[in-house]
Amino acid sequence: MKKNRGRTGRKRRRKDLQSFVDGVNCSHKLEYIKLKKWLKDRGFEDSILRPAEFRGNVLNFLLMAGDLIISLPEKCLLTTSTVLRSCLGGYIKKWKPPVSPLMALCTFLIAEKHAGEKSPWKPYLDVLPRAYTCPVCWEHDVVNLLPEPSRKKAQEQRTMIHELYLSSKAFFSSLQPLFAEDTGTIFTYSALEWAWCTVNTRTIYMKHPQRECFSLEPDVYALAPYLDLLNHSPNVQVKAAFNEQTRSYEIWAKSQCKKYGEVFICYGPHDNQRLLLEYGFVAMDNPHSSVDVSSDTLLKYLPPLDKQRKAKLSILKDHDFLENLPFGWDGPSWRLLTALKLLSLGADEL
Repeated sequence: MKKNRGRTGRKRRRKDLQSFVDGVNCSHKLEYIKLKKWLKDRGFEDSILRPAEFRGNVLNFLLMAGDLIISLPEKCLLTTSTVLRSCLGGYIKKWKPPVSPLMALCTFLIAEKHAGEKSPWKPYLDVLPRAYTCPVCWEHDVVNLLPEPSRKKAQEQRTMIHELYLSSKAFFSSLQPLFAEDTGTIFTYSALEWAWCTVNTRTIYMKHPQRECFSLEPDVYALAPYLDLLNHSPNVQVKAAFNEQTRSYEIWAKSQCKKYGEVFICYGPHDNQRLLLEYGFVAMDNPHSSVDVSSDTLLKYLPPLDKQRKAKLSILKDHDFLENLPFGWDGPSWRLLTALKLLSLGADEL
């Protein structure tokens, strides 16, 4: 009798299916079938991961510490090299001043999404979010509900994207020969916002050589189809890097994962403010959680009649110590303590 056939096999399968109660296996969905086939054509070997309805995440069938979670071949990665090989490449190389690596990727995503069925990247584009929960996508009245430090940074992000859009209009217009429609209807602000969020929330760190056709901003982005379904947890440890020998981006487990449980990776030791601003979510029981203490709060509880108050503030401002002053689970940060110590100095100590 073949393995998993008969009464014992049926019991085992029922037990395994019961393990999916916390996550619904989505391997049967057409978009994931097409994505896996597309990846296989590019050299990706099927792994023990399965797409599941946790948060668009993947299921793991059993990972031990030191196991390889995923190995994604270079051909599957979307980088600036991909962009330069496309029809956009010639236009980017000619454009002055040079566009940034980030803008090159955003432009490519918008163009490929517009191409629809004609895009070779359609299987990947079809599983990308249609909208994002990052504060830059929120309505103004919702952003205003955030605490002051988060609200300020969210507004700065939104201003940055708006300025990026305005400064890129001429470049977008230069691409008109590639499109039958007016580029103004393709490269809209909402399209750029979507593309920026895609790059900002889903890229992995992968350093590329500096090229003259791009601005001097670091070229460290790579979109990684399927791999980017892995969600963040601050309580797991993994090893992630591009393997020069295998020419693949690899993620290795440093701890065991529960059978049929959700597989997590760690995006970095980020507090919830940064997770919300950059990725559009917060983590429960985040050991890196902190409260950002504003300079106004510091001054509110310090002696107002201090004659050296202005001099102290000037010193803190010159050394960039009036912002990024967190208070975490372990108490005040070194930066916050330093600011407090300086503000508390007597006249003979300053």
